[in-house]
Amino acid sequence: MGTITTNDGTSIFYKDWGPRDAQPIVFHHGWPLSADDWDGQMMFFLNEGYRVIAHDRRGHGRSSQSPTGHEMDTYAADVAALIDALDLRRAVHIGHSTGGGEVARYVARAEPGKVAKAVLVGAVPPIMLRTPDNPGGLPMEVFDGFRAALVANRAQFYRDVPSGPFYGFNRPGAQVSQGVVDNWWRQGMQGAANAHYECIKAFSETDFTEDLKRIDVPVLVAHGTDDQIVPYDDSAPLSVELLQHGRLKSYEGLPHGMLTTHPDVLNPDLLAFVKE
Repeated sequence: MGTITTNDGTSIFYKDWGPRDAQPIVFHHGWPLSADDWDGQMMFFLNEGYRVIAHDRRGHGRSSQSPTGHEMDTYAADVAALIDALDLRRAVHIGHSTGGGEVARYVARAEPGKVAKAVLVGAVPPIMLRTPDNPGGLPMEVFDGFRAALVANRAQFYRDVPSGPFYGFNRPGAQVSQGVVDNWWRQGMQGAANAHYECIKAFSETDFTEDLKRIDVPVLVAHGTDDQIVPYDDSAPLSVELLQHGRLKSYEGLPHGMLTTHPDVLNPDLLAFVKE
């Protein structure tokens, strides 16, 4: 574990496990979580012999609670600074939810040789918000509701999301894990309220269309069809159409947080793609 300091003085926390000469896999977490959300995948790939890295986005987890920079361009610049500091090449970048947007923005701008492949899991691209060009998106009222709930009672909001739609625990017959809910709450409350508030705009209103078009490495787009946070129809299939070398993997009935609820399904598929 360590930190780097960005050009604007923000401290970015990261984990870096495994052999330094192994192929690196870089994990990008969702809102409002931290690198800890990837522990299951990091342990899986570590045991497969890979070097695994995950960072806390600025304003999240153990990184600085910075007053500015809570938008995708800065998030991607922070990733680039981390990659340069660790001198990573031919890395595989895997992003979940908001982290998938961060991956798209970073990979589209990465220097040649830095990235081998990318994976977008339950990811926000191309754009979540309903617009004239994206009539299937979610209305602004949804995201205004997120902001209002965060300001009114962030601690309660961060229990309601994981105990309900994030992991599909609100579905009939769902087996609720209190530990998973508590871990989501723990990660969320560790971050900064201002950063989480501003990140809602970043993940909902950023248009990644041109980023997806620019990416020239293989990309796996994995998405659960019962994703209640990033609806399937307005995300994964549209992203694949924009990618030069995209592949869609749909998971029937799985939720937004399927990496946590179904690692036995997701992890082997991720490994197979990495090994290709």
